[in-house]
Formats: sequence, structure tokens, C-alpha cells
Amino acid sequence: MLRTIVSLGVMLVCLSTGAQGSCPQYLDTTMRKLHSTESVNFCDSFSGQPLLIVNTASYCGFKGQFRGLESLHKTYGGRGLAVIGFASDSFNQEASDEEKAADVCFKNFGVTFTMMATTSVVGEDANPVFSELGQQSQPPGWNFNKYLVDKEGNVLKHYKSSVSPAKLRSDIEKIL
Repeated sequence: MLRTIVSLGVMLVCLSTGAQGSCPQYLDTTMRKLHSTESVNFCDSFSGQPLLIVNTASYCGFKGQFRGLESLHKTYGGRGLAVIGFASDSFNQEASDEEKAADVCFKNFGVTFTMMATTSVVGEDANPVFSELGQQSQPPGWNFNKYLVDKEGNVLKHYKSSVSPAKLRSDIEKIL
């Protein structure tokens, strides 16, 4: 199995020795966490779980949605849902300093769900996760687009920025 590793803007592909047989290839990707040296391989960490994947930006007018996303994480994390945020400057609203972006997430909004380091989510430079989400559904048109993904890695639903996390509860309940 091939494993894709994205770190500091460099993508490496190497052989994987893990046993993620059922994990889709686009999730067999390793990326660094926000303002951290720790990395996460999505297959190793979230294989077989439904996912709520969101592109975020610390200076976006929708940043208050961090509270709602954290609420979903606290409510449904114990039942198997993984909420994963991807800090992104694809729409020019992310802090240029990762420490500032981390402060917005972790200090200002109390985020405890997994937040990934700043990455591109649209176009040719989109990270492998968002490249596939865009192919299965549609690429994000702005910050705080949300993708509900089933246990097999299929996008069940795409929600635009204006849809508050609270409005996702019934869809999440259906997949748990």
C-alpha cells in the first residue's frame, strides 16, 4: 500500500506497512497537526469512523462555528464521529503565523478536536484529502465548508459555510 505524507508543503509517497486494508487511499495520508511537530495518518487514527471534515480560517467571519464544531465533537466523539479541521489560507483569511492560528482555535474557542496545520484545500495544490472531497462532492467555495464522510470514506453530504454545525446533528445521528 502506498502512503502519502504531506509536511511543510512537501508530499512524500512511501510504502506503508500498516493494516488499513479497508481505508480509502486518499485517507492514507499523513499530515502535521496545527502548531505541532506531531503528525496524524488518517487511516491509522480514524479508519472505520465517520468523519466531519472542515476547512477553517482564523480570520473568517464564520470562525464562531468553531464552538459548534467543538460541541459536535464532544457530543458525538464518544459514539465514533471524528471531527477534523484543516486550517487553510486558500481564501486568504488564515493567520500567517501558525501560533496565532492555534491561539484562535485552542485558546479563543477551546477546540479539542483534531486540527491540521495550514494547507491548501482548493485547486491543483489542494491536499489529498480535499482533492478527493472535491471530486466526490464539490470543492469548498469558502472557509468552513463541511463534509460528512461515512466509515468507508464516501462523502455523504457537503455543507456550505453558512450552514451552522448544529444543523448537521440529524445527519450525524443517521450515520452513527
